Amino acid sequence: MAEQTSQSLSYPSTKRTQWQNLGAASLGYLTDGLDQMIISFTLTAVIASFALNSVQAGAIATATMVGTWVGSYAFGLLADYVGRVRTLSWTILLYAASTGLSALSPNYHMLLFWRFLVGLGIGGEFGIGMTLVTESWPAKIRAQAGSYVAIGFSLGVLLASFVTLLILPHWGWRGVMVVGVLPAILAAWARFRLKEPADFQKARTHRRAFPLTDLFASGKVTKVTLALLFMTTVQNFGYYAIMLWMPSTLEKVHHYTLGHTTEWTLITTTGMIVGIIFFGWLCDTIGRKPSYIILFLGTALMIPLYFSITSPVIVLWGGFILGAFVNGGMGGYGALLSEYYPTESRSTAENFIFGTGRGVGGGLGPLLIGLLATQMSITSALTLLFIVYPVAALFVWRWVPERKGQELPA
Repeated sequence: MAEQTSQSLSYPSTKRTQWQNLGAASLGYLTDGLDQMIISFTLTAVIASFALNSVQAGAIATATMVGTWVGSYAFGLLADYVGRVRTLSWTILLYAASTGLSALSPNYHMLLFWRFLVGLGIGGEFGIGMTLVTESWPAKIRAQAGSYVAIGFSLGVLLASFVTLLILPHWGWRGVMVVGVLPAILAAWARFRLKEPADFQKARTHRRAFPLTDLFASGKVTKVTLALLFMTTVQNFGYYAIMLWMPSTLEKVHHYTLGHTTEWTLITTTGMIVGIIFFGWLCDTIGRKPSYIILFLGTALMIPLYFSITSPVIVLWGGFILGAFVNGGMGGYGALLSEYYPTESRSTAENFIFGTGRGVGGGLGPLLIGLLATQMSITSALTLLFIVYPVAALFVWRWVPERKGQELPA
């Protein structure tokens, strides 16, 4: 069952296969970030086009997030039944086509529908791509391989900002959406060039049960699953709360112009990319358990320190360090979520756990900060984020076994 640490069923993957899988998963997560964030960068133009109020505008983001949540569950299960490669190509095709078709939306409600479908595809892609990589790369560098997949999303966010900057002034938000259909080319390539990992090909012949049951197969495994759920919730809680509220905070508290706010976003996102790569290396060097404990406790110290800074210049460049701490954990989750569950439920585990964390943390974080901001300053509200990180460190210490360098469960 899920708590077993038996030898993996995999056969040695060729280096070409490993790099093809890594490239497809990384590009998939990059286009995931591109298609998810395009709506954020074009939202002002969309609001003007359809004369939306703030509630309707917020509903567009909500529709995408709900779709992401549903998609993570549905496609994670599907990948464990019909295959990682096939399902990966479906998810990319779905969010690419839906982003492109949203350019044709005649009204707000149709746009809402397409954004829900975009979310479905985005929700499914992450865990499937990670599973494809973790099942083909060697155990000693599994977290590092996953970290290179994880930086794809941040690169996609940067790409979305540049695409919007170049296209929006000339062809409007609909022109920007058309660019979002380009990942469909990646879907076609993945479908015909990649092969299913040997683990999956072997495991599909002896399925034991419904994949989700492996996440709660015993008391020990249930504790691991609950700990991972809390960790990914904290991860997304901090990321979405800071990335949503910081631009307006910088404007109100530090009197940043739009140009300075954009500069902060670029610096912070760069810090995230460096933090993710470094953290993947750290997980493979000293282990998953000490790495996450150090990260969570470090973030708990970093957040109140950062939000106590009064110098606008230090706040700007300090965003690099803030980003490295707040999003660095993404460098280990791909490996971590694959290492406690058997092959036949691995995609389900990746997507169920991270999808739940993204849905709960990504939805609750910005909302809670907004509610707290009605009673105190926005800076004080953001500072209170630090409270959840020591609790996450405690969960890691008590309930998450070390799996550094071990083969994946069969």
